[in-house]
Order: sequence, then structure tokens, then C-alpha cells
Amino acid sequence: MTADSSAPITLTLSPAKKPAGPSTAVLLLNLGGPDSLDAVEPFLYNLFRDPDVIDYPVGQWVRNRIAAAVARKRAPVVREYYRMIGGKSPLLDHTKTQAQLLERALRPHGAYTCLIGMRYWHPMIDTAVNTALGIAAKRCIILPLFPHYSLATTGSAFTEVRRLLRQRAADRLTVRFVDDWHDHPAYIAALADRIGAGLSEIAPPLDRVHLVFSAHGLPEKLIKKGDPYQRQIEETVRLTVKSLGYDEGRVHLCYQSRVGPLKWIGPSTEELIKELAGRDVRTALVVPVSFVSDHLETLYEIDILYKKMAEGLGITEWRRAPSLNDSPMFIEALKTIVLEASK
Repeated sequence: MTADSSAPITLTLSPAKKPAGPSTAVLLLNLGGPDSLDAVEPFLYNLFRDPDVIDYPVGQWVRNRIAAAVARKRAPVVREYYRMIGGKSPLLDHTKTQAQLLERALRPHGAYTCLIGMRYWHPMIDTAVNTALGIAAKRCIILPLFPHYSLATTGSAFTEVRRLLRQRAADRLTVRFVDDWHDHPAYIAALADRIGAGLSEIAPPLDRVHLVFSAHGLPEKLIKKGDPYQRQIEETVRLTVKSLGYDEGRVHLCYQSRVGPLKWIGPSTEELIKELAGRDVRTALVVPVSFVSDHLETLYEIDILYKKMAEGLGITEWRRAPSLNDSPMFIEALKTIVLEASK
């Protein structure tokens, strides 16, 4: 099932203007995604050269050579995935919409300017930092669009922000980092609302529907080193299920998007599909729990790859809850998080 907001609403952010008084810049951080098929390989190169994502035990020069080789090898396959969802990632379009709606929601509360910084493709984080300094913002709130903290996502983005601020000697700028918001009541409410929307499209009785929370996976070694990501994912699922009052016996958590030879946290989404089919489950609603916008992992992996696999194994209804995207409750959640960070 394609989410009801999967087609992004493209809105153009108004040029940032220097406010009359003290202002707050809100930097919305995300991974980014290729904006064309030609951008797939350089996007993958930027991703694989990040030591917080793949920590090759070598120097940066050798790491760059390895990243280039891996990106070149994987690009033809990944390019085809993007071709199947429209020829590019819709992530930036969704993030632009989120930024404009959030700025509008914050307008009654002060001089807020919402900026976008992507880790691996344009507009990069340095563009957002330069803009924040250019409008003479007095305060900057760094808000990752990852509800759950991981060194490979939030940690990597924060490292880049701190590097840029040091490089630009931005001592006059008061900076507040929002580490995570995986258990924030407004986020849980927004996620539960999207699940409710997905359930409303399934014919009763609903007691036959299994909820499959699918999160982006991580190498197991990161978790063993203390990365809180898996624990936070589990807490989000627990709180959301509790708010819904859903039967825990029909709730499952799995992890998708595994690449490379390392052992990843599990069960994988593929493994869970096989398990559910073996238990004669026929209806599943998938909840993309660690993603706030539609992109490759939702539109290709869940909607195409896993759907085909599930139906081939006898799960006749494989549906997906709408992603948060520009849902009013999600924008309200982001507004609440920003205002709390502003105190």
C-alpha cells in the first residue's frame, strides 16, 4: 500500500531574512537522498566514506578509495530501486514541506527560521550552518529528524555540525542539540494516529491484523558498544502499542535495510515475514517506525520488495501505515519539541 502522503507536496521555503530582533534558527537534519539517478553513486560515496557509518580500520585516504569502489559496485542496483519509485528520493521534498509548515507553526512563538541540512546530499549541513550565521541568529536548535539516537545517524550529523561551528568560530551562537525524541508524547501520538489511519483502510474484523513495526537496522557491534538505538526503538513500540491498547500478541518488531557481511540486529523484516507466514497470518499492517518521511526504505523496500515476498508466502494483505510526512500531528510534535528546546 502506498501511503496517503507518499507524493510529496513541493513547497519553496521563503528566503531567510535577517530578523529585527534576536532570532532562533532551527536546523532540521536528515540523511538526504539522490535527487536524480545520476546522483545515486556520489550519494553512496558520501555515505560509505563516513567513519560513523562504516569504520574501516584505515586512514581517510584509503577509506575514500574503498568507499568509491563500494559505491561504484552498488550504484547500478540501487539506481534501479530509485527508478522504480520515480527516479529520485522524495526525502528532500518532504523535508522542505516539514520545514515550511514547522516555521509557520512556530511563527506565533517568536522569530524562528527553519533550515534544512542533509548529511550525504544537497543541501548539505554546511549550507544550513552558513545560513544560520548569515541571518545573525542568536540561537540555533539542532533537531535531527531521527527520533532515535544512533552514532551512525544523529551522532554523525552532530559531529559535522560541531566541526562546522568550530571552523567558523561561531562562539556567539548559542547552540542546543536535541539528542532524541523517541518517547516524546507528541511523537507517540502522531505515530499512533498514522497507525489508526492505516487500520481504518482494512476491512473488519481488525483482531486478525498483525502490526509489524519495521525500523532501519544497525550492525550488532554498535549496540554492543552502547549505542541506544535498539533500546529506544523498543521503547517507542511499547509506548505506541500501549497508547493504542493493541493486543501485544499481534505486535512485532523487525529491522530492515541490512547491507554488508556484518551481523545486524534482528529479526530482519525478511525473517519476520517468513515467521508470520508460517503461523498462517494473512493480514499485516507495517509501521515504518524509525522513518519520519517516505523514501527508498518505505516506497521500495516495504511497498514493493517486502510486499512481493509476503504475498508470495501467503500473507494476502500486506499494507503500510502512512508515513508521518506532513501530517498535522507530526508538525505539532516538532513544534512542541522545538519550543521545549527553546526554554
